[in-house]
Amino acid sequence: MLFNSLAYFVFLPLVVLLYFLLPEKWRNIMLLLASCYFYMVFIPVYVLILGFTIVIDYYAGIYLEKFEGKRRKYFLIASIVANVSVLAVFKYYNFLNDNLSLFLASFGYSNSIPDLGIALPIGLSFHTFQAMSYTIEVYRGNQKAEHNFWTYALYVMFFPQLVAGPIERPQNMLHQFYQKHRFSMDRLITGGKFIIWGLFKKVVIADRLAAYTNVVYGSPEQFGGMTHLLATFFFAFQIYCDFSGYSDIAIGSAHILGFRLMQNFNLPYLARSISDFWKRWHISLSTWFGDYVYKPMGGNRVPGYRWAFNILTVFLVSGLWHGANWTYVIWGGLHGVYYLFEYAAGIIGRKTGLDRRLESSAVWKALQNVYVFTAVLLAWVFFRAKSVDDAFLIVSRMLTDFSSPLYMGGSAFDTATGLALILLLLVVQLFQYNRIAGIYFQPSGIPRLLRWTGYAFTLILIGMLGVSSEQFIYFQF
Repeated sequence: MLFNSLAYFVFLPLVVLLYFLLPEKWRNIMLLLASCYFYMVFIPVYVLILGFTIVIDYYAGIYLEKFEGKRRKYFLIASIVANVSVLAVFKYYNFLNDNLSLFLASFGYSNSIPDLGIALPIGLSFHTFQAMSYTIEVYRGNQKAEHNFWTYALYVMFFPQLVAGPIERPQNMLHQFYQKHRFSMDRLITGGKFIIWGLFKKVVIADRLAAYTNVVYGSPEQFGGMTHLLATFFFAFQIYCDFSGYSDIAIGSAHILGFRLMQNFNLPYLARSISDFWKRWHISLSTWFGDYVYKPMGGNRVPGYRWAFNILTVFLVSGLWHGANWTYVIWGGLHGVYYLFEYAAGIIGRKTGLDRRLESSAVWKALQNVYVFTAVLLAWVFFRAKSVDDAFLIVSRMLTDFSSPLYMGGSAFDTATGLALILLLLVVQLFQYNRIAGIYFQPSGIPRLLRWTGYAFTLILIGMLGVSSEQFIYFQF
């Protein structure tokens, strides 16, 4: 079920109503059933995949708590292998098989292993990573095993963040299913504001920008450098509004029910370094890789060459997590190279004292913002392109072809509207960043009449400009 569908805005009030009308002992069961229905709207049979991993991880958690020594490690390995195997089959099997075919063809051989004609389950990587965090935390002793099967199943399947996060940790979520949640009008209003703002970002900004980027990236050979630059600029805000919009709706939906989900975005395009960007973008995933991949590899407690290897590995794996395509691997690798470049530049700056002379300069801070956004923009080309060849064609034309006419989309008005919406987004987020007003989430700084006028205006824009024709980008991951 899509958050930007009419069905969801019938489903959510019904779930909220039932949740607060039912006796507390039945609420979690109702939420679990509602979450199953929410997921089964996509492809019903795929709920069995979730059920398989839930059973494996539930018993793994119990045995991890029960046994000591090497036997505990065996149960952890069994859990991780089960989860990774599901990912490997459904998400990476065809990718690996296709690359095997290319490798064998280079030696004159053919690959007789057929591809699997199966669709990727919606949000597979998200709920797989959430399930893995549970068994890892139980193994580490940071979380007690959950002995109520239905509560554990709800932890994995909780519908607001089931298909695109945030990727929650058991320490944050499991105890909330045992808390007494009473209906709150304040929570309803606050959660509603998150939902409205998230819906605005998705159906008004992201989906309108998608109409332009889909055409340009769909046939990159037909357009020149300025068009590709504008399409990539549009895509940077499309993917941000698409994914952060989903996170806002998820956080708002959960908040109405009384649950707290972690923040997943924090104005990433205002970052002044790539490391800062990854503290602001998809926070639940970047911290997941930090805790469960980077630190177990030694983190920064290893020699310099090994640390650089750890950084590149994490970013490359993060790229592959996003999709079974070399474009995603290159995208992750670029961010790893940016990270290492910044680290080396920081060493030079500290040794020469240049960083101290520049750190208070407003111009230098602005240049840092421009550098980060430009670097991220270049990497987005590989993320969005259909193939590596398309990505290099787009980058080449962005750097060399300035004479071709600019494609204006459906009309000049549509393109101008896209730019105006991006400007509106930036103005609102600068208010949030500077904490001048906090129009949507911290509204106490401005008069009530102005606040509610802003909410009404947002709803009007959703009705007038919303195009709600696209599923969320991160559903495919």
